[in-house]
Amino acid sequence: MIAQFTLKDQYRLGFVVGCLPLIAACAWLPHGGKRAEYLDPASMEMEHTLGEAHEHEFTLPDWPKDRWWEQFESAELNHLIEVALADNPGLKAAGARLKEADSIIKIQGAGLLPFLEAEGSFSTERISSHGIGALSIDAENPFPDLGAGLPGHGLADFSLGISGKTISLGIINPLSFRYNLDFWGRNRSLMEAALGRSMAEKAERAEVWLQLTTSIAKSYFHGLATYQQLSLLETMLAIREDLLNLSQVRVQSGLDDARRVMEATESLETTNKRIAGTKDLLEFYQYTLARLSGHGPDVGEELFKDSVTIPRGIPLPENLPIGLLAHRPDLTAAMYRAQAAAKLIKAAKAQFYPTINLNAFAGFNAMSILSAGAFSDILFSHGSVAYGGGPSFSVPYFEGGRLRGELQAERAAYDNAVNLYNGTLLEAMKEVAESLSAWHQTRKILEAHHRLLGSARGEWRLTKVRVRTGLDDRREMLTRQFAVLDQKFALRAIEADELAAMIELIEALGGGAIEAAANPSPTEQQTQEKTKDTQHTQQEDQRAQQAAG
Repeated sequence: MIAQFTLKDQYRLGFVVGCLPLIAACAWLPHGGKRAEYLDPASMEMEHTLGEAHEHEFTLPDWPKDRWWEQFESAELNHLIEVALADNPGLKAAGARLKEADSIIKIQGAGLLPFLEAEGSFSTERISSHGIGALSIDAENPFPDLGAGLPGHGLADFSLGISGKTISLGIINPLSFRYNLDFWGRNRSLMEAALGRSMAEKAERAEVWLQLTTSIAKSYFHGLATYQQLSLLETMLAIREDLLNLSQVRVQSGLDDARRVMEATESLETTNKRIAGTKDLLEFYQYTLARLSGHGPDVGEELFKDSVTIPRGIPLPENLPIGLLAHRPDLTAAMYRAQAAAKLIKAAKAQFYPTINLNAFAGFNAMSILSAGAFSDILFSHGSVAYGGGPSFSVPYFEGGRLRGELQAERAAYDNAVNLYNGTLLEAMKEVAESLSAWHQTRKILEAHHRLLGSARGEWRLTKVRVRTGLDDRREMLTRQFAVLDQKFALRAIEADELAAMIELIEALGGGAIEAAANPSPTEQQTQEKTKDTQHTQQEDQRAQQAAG
C-alpha cells in the first residue's frame, strides 16, 4: 500500500527539511587552534624583590594612596597638581576618549532592547498595460482587497483590472515593533566588549593621571633642589670673592705671589659658571612644571619663592606583595582589552548561527486606483486598518569568506591583546624591581653623604678653633666653609634623587590610581576572570571542532 501525502504532511516535511540547514549551520565554524594564555605572576619568583608573595593569601598595605603626593606635606606641590589635574590638555583628551567609549556602550546595549518606531510611505505608480511587473507591493499587505468587483479571483484577472491605470499605495503604521531574539548572545557580547573597552579607557585615563602627577612631583623636587642649590652658590660666590680679596691684600703686602690671585680668580669664575648653569636648569624645571600644569611659562617663574624645604621620604611597607601590581592602570587597561577581545570572538561566532527577529505592526494600509484626493479618505477609513506580526529568520550559507575572516581577525586580536598583557606584566615587574633597587641605592648614597657632610662640618669647626687660637688664618676657615657648602650642594641633588626614586617606585606600583581597596584581593579575582575567559574560549573552539567533525 502506498502512503498518500496530504497537503498538511507536505508542509510538515518541508518544515523539517528547511530546519536541517539550520541545525547543520554551526558545522561551518572554523577551528581556531590554541589561544594565547595569560602569564601567572605568582610563579615568576618575584619574592626576592617584592618581599614575601603568597599565591592566594596576602594583605595589601594601604600604600600607595590615591593622593600619595599629599604625604610629602608640600602646599606648593599640592597646588601644582590640583591645577594640572584641572587644566592639563592630555588629561582632558583622555576624558573625552572615555566619554566616547561610554557612548558606544549605549549604542551596543540598544541591541538588547526592542525597537518601537513609526513608519509611513506614499507612492503613485502607473501600471503597465501588459502586467503588474512594475507594481511595488508591500510585503506586509501584498494583496489588498483591490479585486472586489473584478471578474474572477486569479492574479490574471487582477492584472487585467488595473493594467494601464495609476495606482496609489499608502502605508501609515504609527506602531512598528522589532526585537532581535539574541539566542546566541551576539548583542550581549558586543555590549560587554564595549563595556570592557570603556573600562580600559578609564584605566588609561588613570595612567595619564598617574604619569602627570609623578612627572610634576619629580620635576618639582628637582626644581626645588636646584633652587636651594642656587641659594648655596650665592653664598659660595661671596666666599670666593672674600678669598680673592684676601689674596690680593697678601700680594700687595708681599706675603704671597700673584699666582694665589690667579688661582682665586679661577675659582671665582668657576663658581660663576656653576651659578649660570644652575639658573638655566632651574628655568628648565620651571617651564616643565608650567607645561605640565597646562599654563604658560610665566606661571613657573613664581615657583619656589616661598620658604619650602625638601620633605622627608615616605616610609615604605616592610613587604611589597605581588598584589600591589593590581594598582597599575596600564596593566588593568591591558586586562580589560583582552577580556573585550574575548567577547568579540563570541560575537563573531554568533554570526554563523541563524538570526531570529520578532516583527509586528499596526496602522493603515491601502492601495487604490482612485485619485489622490479620494485616496486619503480610503486610507484613513475603518476598512484600511491593518495589523500583524510574526517571527523571521535568516541563515548565512555563503558570505564569500566574510564571516570566517572576521572570526579569524577577532581571534588574532584576542591573542595579540593577551600577549600585550603578558608583556605589560613583565615590564611592570621589571620596573618595580629596578625602581625598588634604585631607591635602596639612593638611600645608601644619601646616608653616606650625610656622614661625609658631618665630617666636613667637623673640620670646619676645628679650623674655626685654630683661627681663634692663631694657628690658622682666615683663608683656611673660608676654604673649609666652602667645602661644607659644596657638600650641601651635592646633598640637595641626592635628596631630590632619593625622592624621585621613591616617586618612580610609586609610579611602578600604580600610585593607587585604580581604586583597588574596594576588593581585598584584586589580583586573585583578575586571575580567575582570565582563567574563565581562556577556558570559555577554548571550550567554544572544541565544540565547534566537534560539530565540524
